[in-house]
Amino acid sequence: MKRLIAGAALALLGLTGPIQADEYPDRPIMMMVSYGAGGATDFQARIVTMTAANEDALGAPIAIINKPGAGGRVGWNWFATQADPDGYTLAVYNAPHFIAQAIKGGVSYDTDSFEPIANWGADPAVFVVGADSPFNSMADAMAYAKENPGKLTVSGAGLFVGHHIAALQIDKASGTKMAYIPTAGGGAAAMKAVIAGEVMAGINNLSDAYRAQQAGNVKILAVADLERHAFLPDVPTMREEGLDVDASSVNFRGVMVPKGTPPEVIDKLSETVTQMFASEEVAQKMSAGGAPIHVMNREEVARMWAERQQTLKELLAGL
Repeated sequence: MKRLIAGAALALLGLTGPIQADEYPDRPIMMMVSYGAGGATDFQARIVTMTAANEDALGAPIAIINKPGAGGRVGWNWFATQADPDGYTLAVYNAPHFIAQAIKGGVSYDTDSFEPIANWGADPAVFVVGADSPFNSMADAMAYAKENPGKLTVSGAGLFVGHHIAALQIDKASGTKMAYIPTAGGGAAAMKAVIAGEVMAGINNLSDAYRAQQAGNVKILAVADLERHAFLPDVPTMREEGLDVDASSVNFRGVMVPKGTPPEVIDKLSETVTQMFASEEVAQKMSAGGAPIHVMNREEVARMWAERQQTLKELLAGL
C-alpha cells in the first residue's frame, strides 16, 4: 500500500510540471536579511518590498526574516545550503560583504551559489564619531591613531564587510593601525556603540549615519567614495582628506535567489522586482530615510558581482 501511495504522489508531481510564471507567486514570499532589525539593510529591505502585494507588482506580500550573525555569514550560509530554490525564499545580498567573505574562505557560499535578481541601492561607508567627540576631521582622528597605535577603537558591522574593508584601506593609506571592533548585531549595533561612547569612532553605512546625524547623535567626518554624496554635500571624501581610499567598500544591496531556482521564476522576479525598486513611492520613502537608491537589473548585477570579485581579490591580497 505504501508503495502505491508513493507512486501516486510521484505521478501527481510529474503532472504538475514546472512552475508557470503566470501562476507564481500564489502565496506569501519570505526574504532573508543577514543583519539585525533596525539596521540599514533591514530598514531598506522593508521599504523596497512594501509594494510587493500590489496587483501591478508580485501580487503577494514579502515577509522579512532576520538571520544575523558573523557579519552576514550566518544568514548567507543558511541560504546557500538550506533555502529551497522554489522562488518563495529570497535573500538580500550585500556586496562587497558576501563576495569578500567568500574570497577569504571559511563559508559555504560564493557568487556561484546564488542568482541575482535586482539591485536597489549603493550605500557608501562613512567615518563617524560621537557628537561630543574631540575629533572634527579625519586629520584629527588619524593624528590620534598615529600617536596612539592600536588605541583608536572603531566599530563596524563585521569582518570583511564594507566597513572592515574601508578600515583596512584607511589603515594602509594613513600608516596607522586602528582597533577595528566587529559587532554582533550588524550596522545598528555598530552605530549604537559609537553613540554610547563604547568606541571612539565607527565606520558605518551612510544611511545609518545620516539618520544618526540628523538626530544629533554623531558627526560624519568623511565618505569612502569617489565623490561627495548628495545627502551629505558638506562632508568630504576620504581622498579629499588626504587618504587614498576608493569606492571598494560601497555597499550594493539587492535581492537574490538560491542557485537552482526555476528560470521562469527568475525571469518573473527580475522583471517585476526591478520595477518595484524603481517606483516613485519607494524612491520617496528611501530618500526620506537617507537611503541612496541605485537600481540595477539582473544582468547589471551579474556584471557588478563579477567586477567586485576581481577587484576584491586584488584588494584583499594587498591588505
